[in-house]
Order: sequence, then structure tokens, then C-alpha cells
Amino acid sequence: MRGGRGGGLLVAGTTSDAGKSVVTAGICRWLVRKGLKVAPFKGQNMSLNSFVTREGAEIGRAQAMQAQAARVEPTALMNPVLLKPGSDRSSQVVLMGKPVGELSARGFFGGSGGSSPGKALHGGRQKELFEPVMACLEELRSTYDAVICEGAGSPAEINLRRTDIVNMGVARAARLPVVVVGDIDRGGVFAQFFGTTALLSPEDQSLVAGYLVNKFRGDVSLLEPGLDMLHGLTGRRTFGVLPYAHGLGIDEEDGLRVSLRGAVRESVVAPPVGADVLRVAVCAVPLMSNFTDVDALAAEPGVVVRFVDRPEELVDADLVVVPGTRGTVKALAWLRERGLADALARRAAEGRPVLGVCGGFQVLGERIEDEVESRAGVVDGLGLLPVWVRFEAAKTLARPVGEALGERVEGYEIHHGVADVRGGEPFLDGCRVGSVWGTHWHGSLESDGFRRAFLREVAAAAGRRFVPAPDTSFGALREEQLDRLGDLIEEHADTDALLRLIEEGAPAGLPFVPPGAP
Repeated sequence: MRGGRGGGLLVAGTTSDAGKSVVTAGICRWLVRKGLKVAPFKGQNMSLNSFVTREGAEIGRAQAMQAQAARVEPTALMNPVLLKPGSDRSSQVVLMGKPVGELSARGFFGGSGGSSPGKALHGGRQKELFEPVMACLEELRSTYDAVICEGAGSPAEINLRRTDIVNMGVARAARLPVVVVGDIDRGGVFAQFFGTTALLSPEDQSLVAGYLVNKFRGDVSLLEPGLDMLHGLTGRRTFGVLPYAHGLGIDEEDGLRVSLRGAVRESVVAPPVGADVLRVAVCAVPLMSNFTDVDALAAEPGVVVRFVDRPEELVDADLVVVPGTRGTVKALAWLRERGLADALARRAAEGRPVLGVCGGFQVLGERIEDEVESRAGVVDGLGLLPVWVRFEAAKTLARPVGEALGERVEGYEIHHGVADVRGGEPFLDGCRVGSVWGTHWHGSLESDGFRRAFLREVAAAAGRRFVPAPDTSFGALREEQLDRLGDLIEEHADTDALLRLIEEGAPAGLPFVPPGAP
């Protein structure tokens, strides 16, 4: 702490998905293990994977995961602006945990064009949010020993620099040193590091202290000549080479860490306890949100989770999950166009298990009245559950606790649709009819006892000799994964140099790399 103000660092990236989220989490875990009080921060996040804090604020799941890595309670201060895409050209803007409007990209980044932009946005321009973003960062720095900030995309998005509130705009205003992360597994990392630096203005470049190589496979000594040449070209050092780590299974933001027909990449687990495995198929609906709900299933020994988009891929599934979505009516139309709706109806008629979560729960109902999200009016649902859904302008943000299948359950809710349950058996504020379950609760499967009870029911309905492992703790597995991230930083980065950066800022005299910003 310097004068009552904590140190800080901005973790930028050469691209989206370069590893900024996990590196930020790893640094947070390494620092907290050193005894520092540390917090994560991301000024502006774009993600359909979100979380509800205890005070009822919606933030990105990556920041909630990073808070867990730092062993602190997540708050809205850690992610003051969250953008939730509703189409290729528009997003819902969540400010300090509450939705304030739906804006086009042009409206958000500085042009005109936005629907119901919300008074707090003053017309929807991104630059209007800079002051509240910086206020949140300063509040965190007044409370914590260090704040580890995550950038978004690349700091060299020269078309967006004027209104930047998440990368170099934040670094410049707060005088934060910057480390740029590059994914060497994709190739071209040296060009990415050099080009990122060379496209920044002299003022921005003065804060870029160096680089961090992510996802390296092989002998590091073979990489060292390239790192030496990069230092010669830029005058900046590389703070570490992190090896490729399999099976981290940590929450991410920008996309699936699976291919649509690939299994969820989770940590290696023990072999099945029973004679059979359980096969879970997750319908990869448009604008899929909080697909992390199925991570707890994938962590179970003997459970295989796959994302699918064709009806024939449901045939051998023991459980089909219809996940959350930011576009319920769009997802419903997609299920029908793909033939998945008919496949789900056949499953229900045969007594084969189906679970709908949030938007997935809504599409399983009989009727949807939507004048908010899609403005489609009244639309027929799949009719597999006796539920009518009405979309309201106010968003439900909650952290419910309840009981199901004789077990305690915790979850979180993020939805505009209000469910009128008109029959069936009660199930987590939703309902169940036969082997079809529906709930608005995200995260319920992370409750170990409930997950095991639910999987026993699924196995019985599917006729599988599957037995849930008696001792799988999803919370413990997550802690192990976060410790692995801390280990990566501690073992493969120059932690002394990183700590100096955090405490003292970028070194003076870093050379300018031409040509600089246009």
C-alpha cells in the first residue's frame, strides 16, 4: 500500500481468449497465498456467463471466479459494466449489477442507435461510463493491497481506443503497469506481442512493461532465442512462459471451451463407480448463457457431457439439458427448425430425462408472452411442462436457497421471464412432470448432495447402472483448479518482478516502438 492506495496491474491480451481471465485468477491466488489482500477488476465485460452477488448484482462469472481465487466475496465493484449480447449488433448494458438498457454496438461505442438506453447512460455512449468505472477501481484500491485488472480483447483495437474503458484507458488513468498475455498454442505470438506494442501511442506504450507467454508446449530453451530477440526489438522483457495446462475447467467469457460436438474439457476424474456411465447432451441453443451449469455434471466420475445441435445426437443421451439463453424465443425457433423440439417431445413421451434451466425451462412450458426480450408477443412453447411465462422489464436477480429431492440446494437467478407454474410437482421454484424437470435456478448442480440425488433419478429413468461417487465435492475441485492456476504463476513466472510491477508501477524509460497509434 502506498499512501493508503493499493498497488495494481492490468493483464491485457494480444487477442480475446489469450488467457487473460485465468492469468488474472492465477495472480490473485498467488498473491493471496502470500498474505496480501487482493481483488480482481474488469471495467467492462462482454459475456453471457454471469453471476449474482450476495447483494443482488449481476457480474461476469469470470470476475466471480477471480474473486474466489482471491478468497474474497464478489461485488459489483469488480465488474461495473457488463454487456450481454442479444444479437450480433446489440447488447443489454448492465451497470453496477443492474440492467439499464439495450443498445446497438454503434450506440454504445459512440454513435447513435439504441432502444430504451436508460437514464444512467446519458444516450448510451461508452465514454459516459468511464467515470463510474474509475470510481469503482479507486474504491477497490483504497481497500485492498492490490487490484489485478483484466483487459478485454486487445489493447491495440485502434478503432475503439478513443472510448476505451477497459484496457489502456484504465491503465493510463490509474497509472497501472501492463503485462500482455499471448497464446503461443495458436501460433504467431511474437508478431502479436510486437504488433500490439507498436500500435499503441507513446503514452500507452510507456505503461506496457512486458509480456507473458501462455499455453507453451515443449522445451522452453527452444523459445528463449525468440524471447531475446523480442526484448531487443521492444526493450521489454517476458515475465514468464506458462505451460499448457490440461483440464483446468475454469469459467471463461467469450466462448465455449468445447466444440459443439466435443466433450466438456474438465479435470481428469476417477473411473465410474457403477457399471455404466451417464451420457448428457446439452442443446447448444443460440445466445447460450451460463453453460457453466453443466460443469458440475462433467466433474462427476462416469458422467460424459457433450454439446449437441442435431436431433440424432439426443438418441443415446441419458439426460438432455436445455440450458439458459439470452434469447428464449429465438432458442425455441431454433429447436423447432433443427428438429430438436420433436426429439425432446419424444423423449418426454417415453419418460426419458430432460432438464430445462432458466431460458431452457421457459421453452419447455406451454406459453411465452414476450414484449421485452424478443417483442414477439405470445408464442407457444414446447408444452412439456404446465408453465406460462411472461417477460417483465424488471430483471429477477436472486440467490435462492431451498430443498429438492430431500437435499439442500443453493443457486442463483438471472431472468426477465416470470413463470406461472400451473401443475406438476414442485421443483426449485419450477416444476417436474415425469422425467422432465424445469427451474430458473442456475448453479443448483454445484450442491453435491442434490446433484447425486438428481443423477440417481436420471440413472433410474434411463435404466443405467450408474452410481454417483459418494465423495465428489465440486467446491473442492474448483479450489484445486484455482490452486493450479496459482501454481502456474508461482512456478513459471518471475514473481519477484511481477510483485515489483504491482507495487511500484511500470519501469521508467521503456522505449517507444514505432509506428505507434495512427
